[in-house]
Amino acid sequence: MPRYKLTIEYDGTPYVGWQAQDNGASVQGVLTGAIAAFTGEHATVHGAGRTDAGVHALAQIAHVDLAKDWDDDTVRDAINFHLRPQPIAVLAAEHVAVDFEARFSAIKRHYLYRIANRRADLTLDRNRAWRVPRPLDAAAMHAAAQKLIGRHDFTTFRAAECQAKSPVKTLDRLDVLREGEEIRVVAMARSFLHHQVRSMVGSLVHVGEGKWSAGDLEAALAARDRTRCGQVAPPHGLYLVRVEY
Repeated sequence: MPRYKLTIEYDGTPYVGWQAQDNGASVQGVLTGAIAAFTGEHATVHGAGRTDAGVHALAQIAHVDLAKDWDDDTVRDAINFHLRPQPIAVLAAEHVAVDFEARFSAIKRHYLYRIANRRADLTLDRNRAWRVPRPLDAAAMHAAAQKLIGRHDFTTFRAAECQAKSPVKTLDRLDVLREGEEIRVVAMARSFLHHQVRSMVGSLVHVGEGKWSAGDLEAALAARDRTRCGQVAPPHGLYLVRVEY
């Protein structure tokens, strides 16, 4: 049975998240329906990251097993035909080895968080960035973010409902960059805890506002206490950018 690797772009606004749930439409569920309409099969689509409700993806990776050996371009185009008008698109489909796993074969995940640091309301970027109207010191945020780099117990920045076996993760990159009115937080690790990126971003905004110092952020990490997290940034500013294999 051929296995296909799918590269998927989506606007997460109308969905309850990647994972199929009973309380609304999911990205996984919509994709499964499109594949069924194309092939007549009920094939499970396995994603590299279970993005939350409202979170977007520029290149989510998934794999799916189909009974027939289709041409790669046919798989991409046929799924996209049945996805319309949903804000989901398969950018590429390719044959992969049967031992390829979108989630477990991944070695790095790259996320971007967008902050619109401006007074005016958002129009074009509504539901695509977090508007913070108060001035933020991006340089201070970046300097503080470096305290989180490395292997740590990230319990402070972990959702209460996180199902990961261990709170210990290795964070390879956490950069804060300003481009005009936009502040971009770039995070990279093999894997992340549930709400980890959003929790780190929310706490870094406290640093940018002058409410916290870099030492305060470091102390919150060391506390290994969820109640010490500054705040959780909203989901609509978060993007799964790339997955490495």
